[in-house]
Amino acid sequence: MKRLFGTDGIRGVAGDPPLDPATVRVFGVALAETLAQRTAHAPRVVIGRDTRESGPWLRDAVDAGVASRGGETVDAGVITTPGLAFATRDRFDAGVMISASHNPFEDNGLKVFGADGCKLADDAEAAIEARILDHGHPDPGPRQGVPAAERPELREAYLHDLLASFPGDRVGIAGRRLAIDCANGAACAVAPELFRALGADIELLGNAPDGRNINLGCGSLHLEQLAARVREGGHDLGLAFDGDADRCLAVDRHGRMIDGDHILYFTARLLARHGRLRGGKVVATIMSNFWLERRLAAEGITLLRAPVGDKYVLERMAAEGAVLGGEQSGHVIFRELATTGDGLLTALHLLEAAAEEPVALEDILDDIVPSPQVLINVRVREKVDLRSHPTIGPAVADAERALEGTGRVVLRFSGTEPLVRVMVEGDDDSAVRGQAQRLAEIVRSALGSK
Repeated sequence: MKRLFGTDGIRGVAGDPPLDPATVRVFGVALAETLAQRTAHAPRVVIGRDTRESGPWLRDAVDAGVASRGGETVDAGVITTPGLAFATRDRFDAGVMISASHNPFEDNGLKVFGADGCKLADDAEAAIEARILDHGHPDPGPRQGVPAAERPELREAYLHDLLASFPGDRVGIAGRRLAIDCANGAACAVAPELFRALGADIELLGNAPDGRNINLGCGSLHLEQLAARVREGGHDLGLAFDGDADRCLAVDRHGRMIDGDHILYFTARLLARHGRLRGGKVVATIMSNFWLERRLAAEGITLLRAPVGDKYVLERMAAEGAVLGGEQSGHVIFRELATTGDGLLTALHLLEAAAEEPVALEDILDDIVPSPQVLINVRVREKVDLRSHPTIGPAVADAERALEGTGRVVLRFSGTEPLVRVMVEGDDDSAVRGQAQRLAEIVRSALGSK
């Protein structure tokens, strides 16, 4: 079981272990030593961050640790996670993105990318964990000398790559009225310039970061304000990003949410129509709704499933030769163009799909009926093997037998919080809710925090 890394890097409250300055400096040491074993030169690491007030001192701590082992760091400044992945690929030995994604400003995290621009595999993360927790490295202390200067051209290169991939005449975006919620996060540094360059008429929300308002009542977790603006302002579409812009959700003209499952459906149809959906496969996670699997199957497209976490989606995509995959939460990966979930790239594909559909997206949404799905989060005091637990394991088996042929049960630990996520889905809404509530209470009784 992972000890520091979750499904999306190391995450916690900034200033508290393992995100206190001393531990983060030791993380930099561990990263540099791990890279040095694989390269014949002093490791080069690019560091990016979102808009949280803790980002600069965390950057300095990572920099100090890497430098203490002879490594070189480059500061990409405020940049999206996919922008940092793009900057890393084929230019650096590793990239570190300082972000806690959709979490509040008090939290932060360290996401690590390899030289290929992909998040590190579990074995590489385990090697870094071992160096931090088992090798007894002393804190190297703050860096001596002047840290690396910020390199805004790395962010500009990412923006130019997006524009080169999606010329305006292809996307059909010129003149479209869009409301865009940047979550007071990293998207503020790229999204306005991107959509204006493509000719869109945009209204910006969540575009005034102050270090503490990232994700605060805005962004992809809080669509209410965006939905209201789209309805009141007569916009064609609303787009919402999270704090580091690796995910995108949308709202239609009526203010209804377009989630990651909808985006996978629309973009799969787009790619298939152009003969670009290699193998006729799409990879989703165990959380994606049954409706997506059924609708894609009706169009001759196979839905494959992976564990939650876009790194696991990408691994399954690579294994299956799939070019499209993603999560219900809005992490969507277009493997021929990116190595991680990219909210801006997702938005561009969604706009292209909307422009090509013979009817309005709202009309297609009217015809989609999701299977009843209930998700209950239970705060727990420890993480154990849920299947082998003497109380929880049999309860899950009982629920699966009760829903056999008509539904499914998923229990999993959050990769970033002390939570068990209890998800039950099926055709019968009453049965789904009953089973979810029963399982949540059993988990709470067995593992609930005191």
